Amino acid sequence: MKNARIIAALILTYMLFGILLNSVGTVILQSIASMGQSKASAAILEAFKDLPIAITSFLAASFLPRLGYRRAMMLGAAMVGTACLAMPLFPGFSTAKLLFAVTGMAFALVKVSVYSTIGLVTEDKARHASLTNIVEGLFMVGVLSGYWIFGAFIDPANPAGLGWLDVYWLLALICAGVVLLLATSRLDESAARPAASHLRDDFLAMFRLIALPLVIVFVLSAFLYVLIEQAIGTWLPTFNNEVLHLPQAMSIQAASIFAATLAIGRLGAGAILTRISWYPLVNVCVVAMAALVLVSLPLTRGLAPDPQIGWLSAPLAAYILPLIGLFLAPIYPAINSAMLSSLPKTEHAAMTGLLVVFSALGGTTGSFITGQVFAAFDGQTAFYMSILPMALLLLALGGFRRLGGG
Repeated sequence: MKNARIIAALILTYMLFGILLNSVGTVILQSIASMGQSKASAAILEAFKDLPIAITSFLAASFLPRLGYRRAMMLGAAMVGTACLAMPLFPGFSTAKLLFAVTGMAFALVKVSVYSTIGLVTEDKARHASLTNIVEGLFMVGVLSGYWIFGAFIDPANPAGLGWLDVYWLLALICAGVVLLLATSRLDESAARPAASHLRDDFLAMFRLIALPLVIVFVLSAFLYVLIEQAIGTWLPTFNNEVLHLPQAMSIQAASIFAATLAIGRLGAGAILTRISWYPLVNVCVVAMAALVLVSLPLTRGLAPDPQIGWLSAPLAAYILPLIGLFLAPIYPAINSAMLSSLPKTEHAAMTGLLVVFSALGGTTGSFITGQVFAAFDGQTAFYMSILPMALLLLALGGFRRLGGG
């Protein structure tokens, strides 16, 4: 298959960052348990991850075609591999902040490179939409595996211990493998390289794009989507532990259901979007998400701790609430593909840079607000609040469509 090796490299690189980025919910839970952090202070980890994503993407995205997308992905994997080694060597909450800051900077390089490379290895809008969903779906497989990998390193007899930090030796090894795979892959990037121009002109291209009404509504849609995803995904392990009263390791592993449904939804959408338009699909998905919130959260009231709890005796809400991921899944890749496939390949890096900036800001906002409401009120109230951005997302998607998106 043409470009099969570089596509495999894209997928594995993206899966690696799926494990690392979405471990923030697990690290928040473990920081509370083993590093003496409060919910409010632990919530800052999301900002340490997302703000570097936004800043790095804003500053570097337009320069990546000159550096080379493959080289940028290798640099990103090497950076996080080094940061992973620091976690067990220098255990502490400050090191966790550093890890997520480095991961955020590296992911900005990787995401812009992955999305821009998709445009180089696909021939039309249908294939672009399909591969985008497949790549994002397998990103969620990385997220799913991350919950189980981290859960396996938590000692049920001593969940407050620091033994879970040994997971980072394994993650550093995976980073080394990804760098090696990218180093031995080939990618023709000539179509993405800008014509002779100054670096300043490349940077200003992002500002020219953000002035377009269509782009404004698009980045608002992306902001709201990631706000919802991170609000739920980051705090689901803590919700499982404190509201559903699941054991610590099981709380993390049960959160993997959310990642699994996101993966299934995106891989399924990869096939569906080759046959139908994205807009009716995403509207149905937003309405279904809101319905699941309203159905599942009443089931969490009045639950009492059970020392014998297991997978067969867990509350029904532990299985229903994460199904939101099935409907959340197709939205982000669908709107991203609709936007990018309508632009020349030379503008994909700048557009993806804007996408990453606003996605990162949405993730920080969603996680921070949810964490503060969780601490001030309770988990049910925090998750009920996701209905509001869902309604706003529905309106934003309508505006994106009317302005010519897709």
